[in-house]
Amino acid sequence: MVSERGLQVLRAIVQDYVDTREPVGSKAIVERHAFGVSAATIRNDMAQLEDEDLIVAPHTSSGRVPTDKGYRVFVDHLAELRPLSTAQRSAITSFLDEAGDLDDLLARTVRALTQLTGQVAIVQYPSFARANLTHVELVALGGPRVLVILVTDTGRVSQRIALVPFEPTESDVVQLRARVGALLVGRSVADCAQAVASADAPRPGNSLDAIADAVLRIVGEELDEFRQDRLVMAGAATLAKRESDFRGSIYPLLEAIEEQVTLLRLMSEMVADEQGLSASIGRENEPFGLIEASVLASRYDGTAGGARVGLLGPTRMDYSSNLAAVRAVAHYLTRMLEDDDTAR
Repeated sequence: MVSERGLQVLRAIVQDYVDTREPVGSKAIVERHAFGVSAATIRNDMAQLEDEDLIVAPHTSSGRVPTDKGYRVFVDHLAELRPLSTAQRSAITSFLDEAGDLDDLLARTVRALTQLTGQVAIVQYPSFARANLTHVELVALGGPRVLVILVTDTGRVSQRIALVPFEPTESDVVQLRARVGALLVGRSVADCAQAVASADAPRPGNSLDAIADAVLRIVGEELDEFRQDRLVMAGAATLAKRESDFRGSIYPLLEAIEEQVTLLRLMSEMVADEQGLSASIGRENEPFGLIEASVLASRYDGTAGGARVGLLGPTRMDYSSNLAAVRAVAHYLTRMLEDDDTAR
């Protein structure tokens, strides 16, 4: 059983190792922290921590570094979140306030978060299955091309060109817009997808029906994409800069970033604490092939339900500052989405 002082020694080891990248010895702890005891006493505390598999010696006669279990104890019991400075909060608010739509907002979110933390930033799109389609616009582009624009009440805007079998007239576009709008506008994305799938087949020889069928096929594809979980990420290049913090290859992390499915599964299974924060550290990520990494996340809530914003990086990271940054950005996202919904 680790004593209370032993836990504070663990806190000192985690903080010093994150700051210096060097294994931490008892003499350094005595010099840097006001424990009021001798180096020999600290060594006894460290031996107890080592027995509990909370720290380990990477080399013979070296100092100690935290284990994945040690980081877990630190995050669960010892980490004190470091609030963002007034200047940081102001910069984030100004940057996100300039967003034009949801896509832009989420892109700005990950850029701000990776600049703030130096880690890979991740934000999950809110689920659109419960979003409502508020507007459909069709624009003839000349020849057999029609621009299809879909807008939801969550701020999602989709633009896609449909290749149609005949060049539509201006009258055709007006009729198509009314027909598609009557079918979809005011309904949930899930209901819209069902309506498109159940739409009547085109009547033989009816050019307007043929054009409508091509347009609805594109609408159906876009609605399916709306319902799929997606991530926006920034900062992958930081992994190369931090490669020395990983014991093995960073390739599994790069692969997870590229494919997204692994990160979506991992984030969906993370359990949040009473502050809405969650962390998955090192070997806890073994089922996902990411034992070299830690993932931090916080839920944010919008009109379409909850999603997560988070960070991916090495286990040797500044958990206190990074968790605070993730929580702060999640609060900004929640507020901005709620304000946007109120404005509508």
